[in-house]
Amino acid sequence: MNHLGEIISLGVAASWTITALFADKASHRLGSNSTNVIRLTLAIVFLAIILWIGVGHPYPVYANRETWYWLTLSALVGYVFGDWCLFNCYLSVGARFGQLFMTLAPPIAAIAAWGILGENLSWKAILAMGVTLCGIAISILSKEGGDKVHLTLPLKGVLLGLGAGLGQGVGLVLSKIGLQHYESALPPDAPPLMSDLMPFAATMIRAVVGALGFLMLMAFQRKLTELRSAVNDGKGLGYALVVTLFGPVLGVSLSLLALQYTHAGIASTLMALTPVFILIPYAVIYKQRIRFREILGVVVSMSGIALFFLI
Repeated sequence: MNHLGEIISLGVAASWTITALFADKASHRLGSNSTNVIRLTLAIVFLAIILWIGVGHPYPVYANRETWYWLTLSALVGYVFGDWCLFNCYLSVGARFGQLFMTLAPPIAAIAAWGILGENLSWKAILAMGVTLCGIAISILSKEGGDKVHLTLPLKGVLLGLGAGLGQGVGLVLSKIGLQHYESALPPDAPPLMSDLMPFAATMIRAVVGALGFLMLMAFQRKLTELRSAVNDGKGLGYALVVTLFGPVLGVSLSLLALQYTHAGIASTLMALTPVFILIPYAVIYKQRIRFREILGVVVSMSGIALFFLI
């Protein structure tokens, strides 16, 4: 089938749009930390089932100490810090703007790869970062009633959004290092599907560390009673289940599949269309008017993503 990879990539963007919308609802109903603990715990269960069926072990078999070390760092940066920022950003400014800030993740990942791995930092990555930042600025800055420019969003929400993009970008690079160690640790007699399912095993490690990290955070804040209330909230658990299914389970699976049928740059750009897809459903659900400036900001930010991956 022609353009199958592109169609699947659009499906990934739609899947992550659903994830963002329901994560917004779950965070408001259950609290951001409780939502993260529940969704990561559910993800562990689903990933264990996938690994059990695929390789005969319901856990990340063959992962060595170096793999656990780097994927633990990745989870602390990407999940505990990055997702804490993202889900609290949802509480502050909503999923629509939260996803806009996530367009910073790819160029931040390029900068992190330059700093951590010594990879070349091309002019394209720097330009893409600049274009993406311009798009975000168009959406969140306004000049009304004089020459003074001011934020249209709460400063707290903006800082949380920037933290989410930073955590996601750096976390991706740390995950890449962990996957490299994981691949080198695979024995010659590993099950045939182990190489294909290795990203799922790595995701399981990150989910375990992330869930424990959020539990420790809630214990430090003495908010474990909130988790007890959350697990008794049927509707909230339903939201968290949707977040899990369309995020780490379906979203990750489809993203891996898309890369088999089209170029990585095309797939990555199409999968990053979530800030575009979320505009209309978010406006309908929350009865919010979308300003032209916000649409323009999203388009400019997406141009930065396209520049980063395609040119």
